[in-house]
Amino acid sequence: MAVKQFTIEKEIKKAKRANTLEVIYQNIEQSLKNAYISTLTLALTIGDDGVPEDFEGIAQKLLNSNANLSAVQLVPNGIIKYTFPVKGNEAAMNLNILETVDLKEDALKSMKFNKMVFSGPLVLRQGGRAIVGRLPVYIKGKFWGFSAVIIKLDKFFIAAGVNIIDTTKYEFQLSKKNYRTGKTDLFVLQKTKFTDDNFVKRSIPEGQWNIYLIDKQMNRLLINLVVSLFLGLLLALVFAMLTILLLNRATQLKILVEEQALNIRDNEIKFKTIFDQAAVGIANVDIKTGRFIEVNSYFCKMLGYTQEEMKSNTFQAITHIDDLTEDVKNVKKLKEGEIDAYTLEKRYLSKDGNIVWGNLNVTPLLNQDKKQISVIAIIENITARKANENTIKRNENHFKALFDDSPLPIKEEDYSNVKIELQLLGLINKSEDDITIFLSNHSLILDKIRNLIKINHVNKACLTLNQVESKEQLIEFRKNNLNTIESDHFIKLLVAIATNKQRFEIDTSIIDKSNTLRYITYKWNVIGGYENSLEKTIVTTEDVTERKNAEKEISNSQQKVQSLINTIDGIVWETDANVNFTFISKKVEAILGYTSEEWLSSKTFWVDHIYKEDKDFVLSFCTAQTAANMDHDFEYRMIAKNGSIIWLRDIVNLNFDANGKLQNLRGIMIDITKTKEIESYLKSSFNLVSEQNKRLLNFSYIVSHNLRSHTSNITSLTDLIQHAETTEEKDELIELLKQVSNALNDTLYNLNEVVNIQTNLNLLVESIKLKPYLDNTLTVLSNEIRTNKIAIISNVSEDIEIQYNPAYLESILYNMISNAVRYCDKNRQSEVNITYSCEDGKKYITIRDNGIGIDLNRNGNKIFGMYKTFTDNVDSKGIGLFITKNQIEAMGGTVTVESTLGEGTTFKIQLA
Repeated sequence: MAVKQFTIEKEIKKAKRANTLEVIYQNIEQSLKNAYISTLTLALTIGDDGVPEDFEGIAQKLLNSNANLSAVQLVPNGIIKYTFPVKGNEAAMNLNILETVDLKEDALKSMKFNKMVFSGPLVLRQGGRAIVGRLPVYIKGKFWGFSAVIIKLDKFFIAAGVNIIDTTKYEFQLSKKNYRTGKTDLFVLQKTKFTDDNFVKRSIPEGQWNIYLIDKQMNRLLINLVVSLFLGLLLALVFAMLTILLLNRATQLKILVEEQALNIRDNEIKFKTIFDQAAVGIANVDIKTGRFIEVNSYFCKMLGYTQEEMKSNTFQAITHIDDLTEDVKNVKKLKEGEIDAYTLEKRYLSKDGNIVWGNLNVTPLLNQDKKQISVIAIIENITARKANENTIKRNENHFKALFDDSPLPIKEEDYSNVKIELQLLGLINKSEDDITIFLSNHSLILDKIRNLIKINHVNKACLTLNQVESKEQLIEFRKNNLNTIESDHFIKLLVAIATNKQRFEIDTSIIDKSNTLRYITYKWNVIGGYENSLEKTIVTTEDVTERKNAEKEISNSQQKVQSLINTIDGIVWETDANVNFTFISKKVEAILGYTSEEWLSSKTFWVDHIYKEDKDFVLSFCTAQTAANMDHDFEYRMIAKNGSIIWLRDIVNLNFDANGKLQNLRGIMIDITKTKEIESYLKSSFNLVSEQNKRLLNFSYIVSHNLRSHTSNITSLTDLIQHAETTEEKDELIELLKQVSNALNDTLYNLNEVVNIQTNLNLLVESIKLKPYLDNTLTVLSNEIRTNKIAIISNVSEDIEIQYNPAYLESILYNMISNAVRYCDKNRQSEVNITYSCEDGKKYITIRDNGIGIDLNRNGNKIFGMYKTFTDNVDSKGIGLFITKNQIEAMGGTVTVESTLGEGTTFKIQLA
């Protein structure tokens, strides 16, 4: 009895493990199918030019529709270039999977067999472990790269349902053989060791994984069996000994009976314990009334009732109305002996009204006369499995609806006979040229192969495209009109099949039932798992007739417009209402050096390349004019690709729709750099000529005035000397002549100094420290500064450096500071402030004193004139400020003066 009970419980546990693992297996299979559909959808976004269209938008939708996915990728040439989401996956960007040791093997296998391969679980560069599925992508027969999905391991386990198994009873394990070490890697921490009969196993070929469900309580059954056998054996020995004693001692008979009764009670307790602690629902049911005689704890817990509530209930009362008829029918057959047992998947109603699915096994309980006294029902809770089945069914219905209602014409076709025919013709794995030549020269064989294609399913859009109403009409139409796709293009498809390609795409044309030529984009893809047989392929035939015709018209129009635009000597451009450039003509390359593609690649390209000094003006001006809905015409500078500065005249027109809403902006940028250079040159020349004329007039005035004064004095004195009557008078006149001659010499020296400053075009300019020159000047003037008790205040630091002529700097500092010292106010504490500053990128030295000051109202226009003095100081000659101003201007700077009589004077010198 104990062995039988052990065997029953062992089988029950085994069945439960198998069922639980089967649910996990089905979940994983569905998860991988969904992943395959996602990679296929992502691959279809890649255009003929190899560039994905709306990658982020499609990727977002895929992640929204499949919660198991953590990320999706496109991997052109094996290099990860497109990832969504980017955040959190930055570390994987630009990784070459064809050169990475732990990724290369599976990637090459995917290319070799031209099918989706699941790698991992892998340790990701961006962190964590994940399953990575990669589908090779081919465009026009050439390998493009991979479409890939990433499923984080925790999401993978949740999708599989691993998280809902009873961890007190089972352990889950995922394993895979490591191709590098040859050993089997286990990916889940496992505490229970494998034995011969404590686990069940399933293989998943898509990822070359094995999944296991390990029974943690299997040893308890064996222990219970051993204990039961030992107790049974012990009981038998005791019973035998008591029997012998009973024969000798009649008085021991009563004791034996009592012990037997005790053993029976013990066995009942054991069986009741097994009954109550079973991992499935067990019930003893009255076959006549349907009332529960005994129910175990699991069954009560499964439905939420207490023992008393269940015993006062019937199986009819807790059975779903839709399943009751079949259940009662089976009970009747069992009662009448038509069947010995039955199994049924049925729905129970729990106490809280929820539906609980159970796998019911019913067998009769017979008495010694082989008559039924009741039935034993074993109920396995399969609610989770049913939920998964419903999910799978809903997904299948969902994808069927997507297939049927897709606006894209889709067919599922069987090319297995086509491949067999190509094999019989010896064309499999031949060179593409040999296959093409053979098929081109055998039109009858080509027609025969067309007839071998079977249509499994078609959607509504496909029927509409071919102008038929049903799949049968389409089959009949194609049978009578074999040339539904251009022969040359059909031959290319057969070449792809013969060379083991898994996908094919071409722009071609078909003739529909109404004999209308339709241009289509024909895409042929093998469904995963059918790579060898080609029994299931997906064919999409997108109608692009209107697009093709429109493209022709647009192309012709664009060629005319482009030809016209390219003849214009300027950059023609267009932006949307938000000033995002949508077009830039090829002329931009000739004028600025940038290609149209470079310009349009960045939304801020134009703003980023405006010359920094013009940017604020340009942006504020354009914003204001656009806001006022006004066309505008303005000039500004841009930085060319070679770093040069180009002047542009930008003529802008605003375009509005019928409702007066701004639609776009169009304009032309004209290169006016040469015009600006000529204008600048003319302006500079004019300023130079004007300045030179002014200086020439001033100089001629000085020369004519000063020299004439001296020569007149000399003439008068020589005339007086000639008429002098005495030697004393003549000596006195000669002495005066010497003074006049010295004054003339000084004037000529000063005039020569001015000429040297104004004509010296090659002044030596070098990087010099300002403070040492200032300190030297103060040292030279130290006696006068000390005598006049003047306080010198300076902010000039050791690190200030300027580009200047050393001699001019020394002369300028000396003349300016000596003037401030010389014209100090004797009646108050004198101060001279020397300040260095930078304003708008220009450097200044300011020398401010609190001396006697200058009346600028009377003398402001003469302050820097030659020989102009404004005080009674005998040392004033009126030449210092004149020479200083000429030196400053010769270095490209300016000097300004502010002064108030009796308060002081400030000279501000712009160094450059």
